[in-house]
Amino acid sequence: MDPKKQRYRDGNAEQAIALNDTFSLERYRQFASHLPKGSLKVLDVGCAEGRGGAELHRVRADVELSGLDCVAERLANLPPCYRGRIEGLTQEIPVEDRSFDAVVAGEFLEHLYPADVDPTLCEFQRILKIGGILLMTTPNPYSLKMRLRGGSVYGVAHLTQHFPDVLKTRLMMHGFSHVHFRGSGKATRYFGQNLPFLSIYGSFLILAMKR
Repeated sequence: MDPKKQRYRDGNAEQAIALNDTFSLERYRQFASHLPKGSLKVLDVGCAEGRGGAELHRVRADVELSGLDCVAERLANLPPCYRGRIEGLTQEIPVEDRSFDAVVAGEFLEHLYPADVDPTLCEFQRILKIGGILLMTTPNPYSLKMRLRGGSVYGVAHLTQHFPDVLKTRLMMHGFSHVHFRGSGKATRYFGQNLPFLSIYGSFLILAMKR
């Protein structure tokens, strides 16, 4: 196995939080609320065992869902609502150009090594159809709660951190347009997702179009 794939596989296999994240279902309901209407082919990136995707499909039964993960055992445990199971890394996704109407990636980008972030964004752009949408959440380095506690986005599994304005620029450099933000994380239970100050939120949702 490729050494990089092995590192990602081993690191992700050790992250039990991917299987029992208490906010995961709400995150995927948030994704569902931003998907365009109509039947869509959706790729769930870093799908783990599909708890979030199953919730998305429950809310939007019209979507055709596929999952991408580097841990084969998790793909084998995906629920039946996943019609496609793709084993691989996001730097080189083994699907053809313009294969999907939407890509969702919940709390995923921060798990990449720095050198793999831009290749991943390029791949997301490549596999989206024209008019497709990318929806990602990632921890918020500007989170007021985290800063007051002296915390950091970085950790054993968090290899990068992403500032909203910089991430927006990176996406636009790779050809995305209509890039904007919403709050995400547990603070949305109390404040919704539309407060103008992202510092309230522990994570943020970034939306980008391929147009």
